[in-house]
Amino acid sequence: MSTFERGEYKWRETYFVLFDSGKRPSLKKMERVLRNVGDHFEFSDARADKDGRFESITVLAPDDYAALDISYESGEEVLEQGAAFFQELKSSATEPDERVKLARLPKCDARFDLLHFEHMTASEAPAEADDEFDEMLDPSALLIVLDALVELTGGVGVDPQSGTLL
Repeated sequence: MSTFERGEYKWRETYFVLFDSGKRPSLKKMERVLRNVGDHFEFSDARADKDGRFESITVLAPDDYAALDISYESGEEVLEQGAAFFQELKSSATEPDERVKLARLPKCDARFDLLHFEHMTASEAPAEADDEFDEMLDPSALLIVLDALVELTGGVGVDPQSGTLL
């Protein structure tokens, strides 16, 4: 079940990790990496393809009022998106390490989508939820998982909302 289908969660943002499809992990390796980065995480809806390679998983971080849906994508669409990110971000990449990451984007043919959700308490009305966003939702779960996936794949993390490479 997608977190979009859970009424107590509200989608907040999406981050990406772009990488070479040859570095796609197995579901077992992905679960092991995620378990090692946080003992406060809960996992559900883990899926693999017929060869045992990672497809998707939901990560819940109750203490952070957060959840992540992580899914794998590959192919021409990812290559096009990497090229588009390159064009969008090339003028803002000023540091040498940013330029190195940026140059890799058009060659990446695989991607993890990290959809970040806020857990809404039953008493929160929608108008109050936006005001409470900064006070309740802790982004550390997203950042910890994002960093682990970048390291696992040797990929490049992208925050498309801010135009930042991670």
